[in-house]
Amino acid sequence: MAFGLLTLSSGGTRSDEMDKPDCWVSVAGAIFMTLAIFAAFWAVSILFVITPGLDWAYIISAGIRGRVVVPAVVGLLCGHLIAIAIVAAGVGALVTGSPMALTALTLLGAGYLLWIGINMLRHPPTPSAGDAQASDSWLRWAGKGICVSGLNPKVFLLFLALLPQFTDAGASWSIPNQILALGLLHLISCGVVYLIVGYGSQSVLQTRPQAARVVSRFSGAAMVLIAVGLLVEQGIK
Repeated sequence: MAFGLLTLSSGGTRSDEMDKPDCWVSVAGAIFMTLAIFAAFWAVSILFVITPGLDWAYIISAGIRGRVVVPAVVGLLCGHLIAIAIVAAGVGALVTGSPMALTALTLLGAGYLLWIGINMLRHPPTPSAGDAQASDSWLRWAGKGICVSGLNPKVFLLFLALLPQFTDAGASWSIPNQILALGLLHLISCGVVYLIVGYGSQSVLQTRPQAARVVSRFSGAAMVLIAVGLLVEQGIK
């Protein structure tokens, strides 16, 4: 009897040992699939990051100022992070399902962009103006960055449409955590590109005040056009 029990116990141990390779294969396969999904998402999201738009216009204006590139980038990334958190929490679907909430967000964002754009057209920043900035301007530029990206409905809708497409319902971790992880990958790409654009514009335009003034007005005009486009689109709806 004891021999039989020993045999059964040994057989169970052998069975467990035989199952271990299958377990490792499953884990490796899950990791490979996760990495493949992340790579596919990055390949798509980086296209949006390197496309000049409102974020580039804001970063270039910060680069012309000289010392506020980092707070401007931090502000933009915080705005993106807020939008990502909203989508991950499932609130994004509720907001887009409420016409009044989406309309309010669009009008608020368009109004803010219009205000910034008009100010840049009236008072374009130049490299010389950046040398006299007070230290509290760091908080101001970070706050403006949060508003520029956080109040932009296009950013919110982009995340809402893009992030869930690269999640896996059969994965071992939850959908919200997957969305947050994908969003953090997007933030890293944004941070690298924004810093390159900001400091690149600073090095190119720092000794060219006239060119900096033209670029500033162009950035302001881009913000105004985007704001007007949002308002017109909302009026058509």
